[in-house]
Amino acid sequence: MTEIIDTDAGAARITWHEAKKARLVLAVGHGAGGGIEARDLRALAQTLPAHGVTVALVEQPWRVAGKKLAPAPRTLDVGWRGVWPALAEPGLPVISGGRSAGARVACRTATELGAHAVLALSFPLHPPGKPEKSRAGELLGAGVPTLVVQGGNDPFGKPEEFPEGAYELVEVPHGDHGFAVPKRAEITEEQAVRLITAGVLAWAASLE
Repeated sequence: MTEIIDTDAGAARITWHEAKKARLVLAVGHGAGGGIEARDLRALAQTLPAHGVTVALVEQPWRVAGKKLAPAPRTLDVGWRGVWPALAEPGLPVISGGRSAGARVACRTATELGAHAVLALSFPLHPPGKPEKSRAGELLGAGVPTLVVQGGNDPFGKPEEFPEGAYELVEVPHGDHGFAVPKRAEITEEQAVRLITAGVLAWAASLE
């Protein structure tokens, strides 16, 4: 099911993948360079509903409007706030999630919106080649249980670059920012995707 939600940043779109007996809603936003067709988002939407987790894939207003460039972070936050009432409407705990820029949005707004937890896929810890421009404060300030899923070769921040903090981290070996792995890697892309979904499922099952 797809629904259009009017926000102060424009019309956003939610694509629902509903669980028959849901205990959680996982709302996931996309990154600044792509949409909800990303391999990790698709895999979560295909896998989690069978395990009691309804997945809501959220398209920010700029994507719905057909624009190619994401707006400023504060505008992304406005769009996310605007869809939150629809995400919370089923009356279930909502995990606020996203990939890349969407992960930053989820972290920045989690406490304010009353998120149950945060899922950060490919969190952009810093711009490529600029580790001094750290965004660790956003991640560490989420204020709720947080899972980071990070590629081992992500130019926006490798797992070993992440600071210590109150969050869990699942590494996708050899994965880049989109979780693609080289053909010479010891895991295939299919195995990488299964690693992501299994990690998210195990973490979601551990949430109170």
